Amino acid sequence: MKKTLLFTLLLAFIWSFGLAQNKETDSLTYQLAIAKHDTNRVLIMSELSNKYLRTKLDSSLKYSQQALALARKINFIKGEASALINIGFGYRESGELPKAIDFALKAMTIAQNHQFREIMGTCYTLFGVIYFDLQDYKKAINYYQQALKCYKKKSNIISSYSNLGSAYIKNNQLDSSKYFIQLAYNNSIEANYLERLSVIFRVYGLIEIQSNNNQLALDYFKKGVQEAFKLKNYRDVASNYNDIASLFQKMNEPDSCIYYALKGLKNGQLGPYNKWILESSILLSEAFKTKKDFKQAYEYQELMVKTKESLFGAGSIQAMQTMIADDEARRKEIEVEKKAYENKIKQYGLLVGLSIMFFIGFILYRNNRQKQKANVVLEKTLSTLKSTQSQLIQSEKMASLGELTAGIAHEIQNPLNFVNNFSEVSRELIGEMNDELAVGNWQLAKEIAGDIEQNLEKINHHGKRAGDIVKGMLQHSRTSSGVKEPTDINALADEYLRLAYHGLRAKDKSFNADYKTEFDPNLPKINVIPQDIGRVLLNLINNAFYAVAPPPSRSEFGTGSGGGIKNSQTDYKPTVTIRTSFWNPPTGGRGALISVIDNGPGIPDSIKDKIFQPFFTTKPTGQGTGLGLSLSYDIVKAHGGELKVETEEGVGTEFIVQLPE
Repeated sequence: MKKTLLFTLLLAFIWSFGLAQNKETDSLTYQLAIAKHDTNRVLIMSELSNKYLRTKLDSSLKYSQQALALARKINFIKGEASALINIGFGYRESGELPKAIDFALKAMTIAQNHQFREIMGTCYTLFGVIYFDLQDYKKAINYYQQALKCYKKKSNIISSYSNLGSAYIKNNQLDSSKYFIQLAYNNSIEANYLERLSVIFRVYGLIEIQSNNNQLALDYFKKGVQEAFKLKNYRDVASNYNDIASLFQKMNEPDSCIYYALKGLKNGQLGPYNKWILESSILLSEAFKTKKDFKQAYEYQELMVKTKESLFGAGSIQAMQTMIADDEARRKEIEVEKKAYENKIKQYGLLVGLSIMFFIGFILYRNNRQKQKANVVLEKTLSTLKSTQSQLIQSEKMASLGELTAGIAHEIQNPLNFVNNFSEVSRELIGEMNDELAVGNWQLAKEIAGDIEQNLEKINHHGKRAGDIVKGMLQHSRTSSGVKEPTDINALADEYLRLAYHGLRAKDKSFNADYKTEFDPNLPKINVIPQDIGRVLLNLINNAFYAVAPPPSRSEFGTGSGGGIKNSQTDYKPTVTIRTSFWNPPTGGRGALISVIDNGPGIPDSIKDKIFQPFFTTKPTGQGTGLGLSLSYDIVKAHGGELKVETEEGVGTEFIVQLPE
């Protein structure tokens, strides 16, 4: 009862899939009925031929032959090649192998001439299938591999994987078979392409037989039968039933062998699929002999002989091998001729290439000679420019030194005044000390001697201060050593601020401006070239004082390049501020920010982008070289830093020096 119920459910399940398959073929049949006699009609007939190949062989051949006739009539080359290979597969299934090869060779010729890669792959597949039928599995594998190289379509790739799995298991290469059949299964599930599952399960069964897992093999064959029934694929139904029968024959169970071999024969005859009819008849003949039913054995032996004759008799195998060998020889000959032609073209191309290279070489040689002459002129010009640049830089240094002279003189004058004053006082104290010694007042004389000693210390201190000022002036005037050293940025900025201020005051007694310092007391020493950064600070500070200074010819501050701001308010105080702070460079490490801020008129937007250009100046002719900011910018860049400007008209300007450690 249970078996009957299961069988009924299985039939219902298979029938439902059969309906789906019928709907697909019915849809194609309907499309064919309304299709015009064009390429679309050829494609529909080719698709119907494929659908019927494993279900109704005569219908498959009918549609492929009609597709061939129409394709030739409308000169549809690709459709012609597709129809030819479909006819070839039809004849292979019916067992007419010489005809199958003939049509496959015709299809291959068209496919290769027009590089129809998918059709070429299908031709290679048919060659492989035929050699598989002839049990020449090595050649079958070779053709299947060539087919795989041609395919791009997923379903064709899956078919190649399953074909290789079948051929490798027959060639006793178990690992290779497992590899390719697993690829076929995984890709089938991934792409939801189920048409090859009956073949895939069949190969899995053959693999399990070689591993002596008979029950597992039987389960796979039954799965193969189920999948084939879903698609009404009678050919694969027959092949899986025959494999089940063969397994029972191996297990010495002739009744089961006969039961499944008869099922295989019945489905094989629906094609007719002669290869599977042959397999079924062999199994039945052997099984009936085992049961000593010689009458039945003889009947199936006659069927076997008849089928074998149609497949392999009358020299058909030799004819097929000759056809394939001749075609391969012809193609090799064409390939040799093609290579000879390509070599000839390459030789001509090489000669032309050498000629072109010789011509280009001559042109390059001539151009190189001209470039060498031009380079000599350019080198001389560059040398002159470098010399001129050096002179301009030195001139700028001397100009800044000239601006410092008055400030330096003021700075030197202060310690000299102290030296003079303390030396005069010391001379008077010595006279007083001598007077006290003369009267024997030793205690008071000692006190006066102490005062003289203090004066001498002060004279020494201010003398050293004057020496440091002279040393700084010499460092500023001489060429930089280019060696960086840890430098106190606060002290450097303070020194140049005072020198610049006193220099301007010495040149113009009417000049008056406030200056402030906002130094970060925790600022670390920064590795810089002190002379170079000093020049940068001096230039920026001088520019700031120039910006806040009113023109001497006007009572009201102007907005011209000479500096000053338009402001009649009496509370305006020209102010220059120097600010230092700690800075974290984006590249890491630490550094310092130096800001020179003025409350002058600001820089107009129209010239803001030009101020760092060489020789650009807003000062009157003769008052500036235009190199100050340009040189300052280059010096800061050479230190790995950046010189920026922020300005607002009527409010003021801030120059920011960013220096990494």
